Amino acid sequence: MGAVFLDLDGTLTDSAPPISAAIAHALAEMGRPVPDQRTILSYIGPPLADTFASLGATDTDTALTHYRAHYHQVMYEAPVYDGVFGALEALRAQGRRMYLMTAKPHAYARKITARLGLADYMTAEYGPELDGTHNNKADLLAHALRETGERPEHSVMVGDRTHDLHAGQKNGMAVIAALWGYGQAGEMDSATVGLHAPSDLPQTVARLIGDAR
Repeated sequence: MGAVFLDLDGTLTDSAPPISAAIAHALAEMGRPVPDQRTILSYIGPPLADTFASLGATDTDTALTHYRAHYHQVMYEAPVYDGVFGALEALRAQGRRMYLMTAKPHAYARKITARLGLADYMTAEYGPELDGTHNNKADLLAHALRETGERPEHSVMVGDRTHDLHAGQKNGMAVIAALWGYGQAGEMDSATVGLHAPSDLPQTVARLIGDAR
């Protein structure tokens, strides 16, 4: 009955606390200035290597090592947004196939979704490798489409940041902007539709892709 590809950070989970803490830790360890919380929040979502480069940590491998050492201790401190489980239940009742589509390395993402009960809803879970393979989300989504056989015209991408938007658009699918997430003003303006609450997802998915199999 069609496929729904779901971002994790800022879409399913409010992951700002552990991610921002780990970013700040990595920058401090490297002797880089730690920006204020609002600035750090604007970097949540895109690949971390890009984030650290933008924040002046040019040795991204070292930054990632420091980040992961801290993040591993706090990564479960990211609550699921209110309304997400109800939306996933409704999508499952519609017969939708749901896939995790995250910029977070799947080595971490799968542990988080399992601990929080999100994995139970996913047909498969996709994220980059720790070595950076599939860091580009559009490429990752294309890989998932090839592997699953899902058809873009019968699928939607749901996410809160520009890389989610571009991934869906580049792969020819409708994009639902999760406006409850970390996107900046105007960032998701070219999405197919923007939603302010997870509870609106099931009805919107049905409107966009109907009962297509």
